[in-house]
Amino acid sequence: MKTDHDHADPLQPHSHEPNPAPPSEDPTFQFVSVNGRRRPITVMDLQRLAEVSISDCYIVSTGHGTSGPFTFTGATLLAVVEAFCHDPWSEVEVVSADGFGNRIYASELHKPDPAGPILLAYAMDGQPLTRTQGLVRLIVPSERDDALRQVKWVGEVRVVGGGKRP
Repeated sequence: MKTDHDHADPLQPHSHEPNPAPPSEDPTFQFVSVNGRRRPITVMDLQRLAEVSISDCYIVSTGHGTSGPFTFTGATLLAVVEAFCHDPWSEVEVVSADGFGNRIYASELHKPDPAGPILLAYAMDGQPLTRTQGLVRLIVPSERDDALRQVKWVGEVRVVGGGKRP
């Protein structure tokens, strides 16, 4: 009998098998606020926020190695959280449609790495990302050597409460 403890937490660092095809044709992802309210988000919703481009980013993918450098364009994860969540929060969980995820703490978003802020990217090298490329990808510009922080095929962004209002 399987228990909750037997289930791998997608937000804990772990290796995962590469995914050659999108897990879903649905291009939207769910934004889940601290209060549990869900809202579908589209690429067009992201494009309404301030556009940020970061160069010298790499795609680090299990089974496929590292490719790049690329220039990714999108909205910062902080801008997305601030646009759609008005409650105090402490972290954000970004989970792909295939179940792989990453946990990002508020401090990482408020004081980004010198490599650049964490993005929900919708374009690469000036071209919109295709569904196969991820359509919306979480890009962590400082990641260079493993595939534990980047999330392809973003399916859900969950904001976790706690801490002071940012």
